[in-house]
Amino acid sequence: MTTFSEPAVREAEGGSGRTPPDHTGLPHQSEPPREYGPVNHERGDVYVEERLSPLAAREANRAAVLNLLDAVDVKAFAVRGTSDHGTVVAVAEEDRERVLSVLFRGLGQYPGQLSVIDPDAPRPARPVSSRDPRAWHDVAGAPALQVSWYRTDPEQRLLLGHEYGCAIEFWRSHGSHLVAPRPNRVTWAVPADGAAVPGAARLFSRFVSDWTPRDQAPPVETRPEFLVNTADDITFPIDAVYTWVDGNDPAWQRRKAEAKGEVYHTESASDARFISRDELRYSVRSLHLFAPWIRNIYIVTDDQVPEWLREDVPGIRIATHREIFRDPADLPTFNSHSIESQLHHIEGLSEHFLYFNDDMFMGRPVAPHAFFTPSGTARYFPSRNRIPQGPVAETDTPVDAACKNNRALLQERFGRVITQPMEHIPYAIRRSAMEEAERDFPEAWARTSASRFRAMTDLSPTSSFALYYAALTGRAQPGSMPFTYLHLSVPDLADRLQRLLDGRDQDSFCLNDAFSTPEDIEVQQELLDGFLTSYFPTPSPYEK
Repeated sequence: MTTFSEPAVREAEGGSGRTPPDHTGLPHQSEPPREYGPVNHERGDVYVEERLSPLAAREANRAAVLNLLDAVDVKAFAVRGTSDHGTVVAVAEEDRERVLSVLFRGLGQYPGQLSVIDPDAPRPARPVSSRDPRAWHDVAGAPALQVSWYRTDPEQRLLLGHEYGCAIEFWRSHGSHLVAPRPNRVTWAVPADGAAVPGAARLFSRFVSDWTPRDQAPPVETRPEFLVNTADDITFPIDAVYTWVDGNDPAWQRRKAEAKGEVYHTESASDARFISRDELRYSVRSLHLFAPWIRNIYIVTDDQVPEWLREDVPGIRIATHREIFRDPADLPTFNSHSIESQLHHIEGLSEHFLYFNDDMFMGRPVAPHAFFTPSGTARYFPSRNRIPQGPVAETDTPVDAACKNNRALLQERFGRVITQPMEHIPYAIRRSAMEEAERDFPEAWARTSASRFRAMTDLSPTSSFALYYAALTGRAQPGSMPFTYLHLSVPDLADRLQRLLDGRDQDSFCLNDAFSTPEDIEVQQELLDGFLTSYFPTPSPYEK
């Protein structure tokens, strides 16, 4: 297997791994250090943690800080900070001495990172190892401090740092109130003698929703003033839908061989379109790592179940073609356009959902606001390409033919001309828009559903038509997102994958394939195995 070099390892400088954190967020005291190689980061110690995720690191850092504060009987309450990655807790200014004392002891026993927060500084201060005396120079008068423990997975592929730390704000007494030292999302002041109340975790980070499991994001102790739904909160459920096929399945291959219908274009029945490279497993991992706000995941298949999938775990379900197709005569089908035309028939599917091909991935923590506005408007991502002019021609690719069909119907209905296809970014869809589009264009929709292979008459229901239909009916608007589209047949595939891994600076990326030969596929698979396990090392709860 190809080994990709990792930032967590390349930047490390000698030393041995420390023990995994326990439920308090601090390392175990009873276990000896485990040797995992060089995991002392250039800015301090790194702790090894099983089942690592950004949310797990965030919650562990918060729990560790609260555990220290509890040890000296300092009362703290959660604040709705302006960063979604980390957490914020408030303490009274009068407790500063006890807070600093217990932090000094705790960070002495389990070295971590510390930074002084100055709301008026032009840029945030860099974190400093708590081993370094300079970390403690300005803490006596700091409005707030950020504390963290760097964490990595056992294979040192993922490094989660200071951005997932816990900030401690020192709120000053002013009359009968405590006043915040810097802005937050709700209020500058709370009553000094106010009661503590439990607050849902999703109020304190946009990366969490009411459907994130409580063991991953438990309620926090806060003040009543923070228990409000603000104008920029997303409170509606968002599901994820995948279409997936295992093209190596002999039963599926027989169905495909027996299917009737003329294949008009080499891409239409290319075996590369149906290969399962295990991308789905890693795409689901990307949701677990970077979009824990997803409510339910639906995997649409032709009576197939990925061998790694646990079907007994809540939050994920197989939806078969037989379940969602309104006309059984349209089955079997080997046309993604046909399958996509029926997705809105999934039982229990939310009004707002993201549609993924199995080669699409989240690349870093992404809030639902990247795909929907708080009022429910979907965001779509127009491509830099343009739809070719003129009617459908025999020389058109399947993609261009479908775009032209989309354009003709929408122009007839709304008097508007669409000029751009969509980028390969997860498609934010309103279920109601698909339902209405099917009612408005029953013949074109039925024709697409009945096409067993891609045909000149197809629409592209999810990747374009439903998005523009939603926009033209006031339910979608254009957006932008850092993303990468990478075709697996490029000659410098290894270098491009390494740059993507090194940067980890894309909200989403797509690893697409359509024309690879069997010889190409073998080489690509070795590269993909190394890349995907390095980028997404933590199994999702849905894996056996």
